[in-house]
Amino acid sequence: MADVTEGAQAPDFELSGPGGPIRLADFKGKALVLYFYPKDNTTGCTKEAQEFSALAAEFATAGATVVGVSKDSVASHEKFKTRYDLAVPLGSDPQGAVIERYGSWGEKTLYGRKYMGIDRSTFLIDKAGKIRRIWRKVKVAGHAAEVLKAAQAL
Repeated sequence: MADVTEGAQAPDFELSGPGGPIRLADFKGKALVLYFYPKDNTTGCTKEAQEFSALAAEFATAGATVVGVSKDSVASHEKFKTRYDLAVPLGSDPQGAVIERYGSWGEKTLYGRKYMGIDRSTFLIDKAGKIRRIWRKVKVAGHAAEVLKAAQAL
């Protein structure tokens, strides 16, 4: 796993997207908000995507692009985007390589049962490709607005 700490260079990545690959290099010279979420069409993940989508224009004004990432397929992402009219691109990482590279894969507990899954986390990457802020174990309500404030401060 790469050194995913604030101030470190963001780990390189390539995700599958609807129009082709989504790569870290695509955002050179721009700020990027990379958020990892467990699953399309689940309550928390839908709310998080809707909150980021509602603020997409403000992120753009701040010079930042928001990209959501999960293990779901590109087809699943497209249905999810259409169903909820989402305004942020979604990258597919079916093998979980990028999720692991960012340290967002780990043990979770639900109703006393332990399992491996995606830790809801967000990374704010600056124009130079450095990680400026990391949010781990994200609570959805108000998170997108908090990330927007940090992006505007870059």
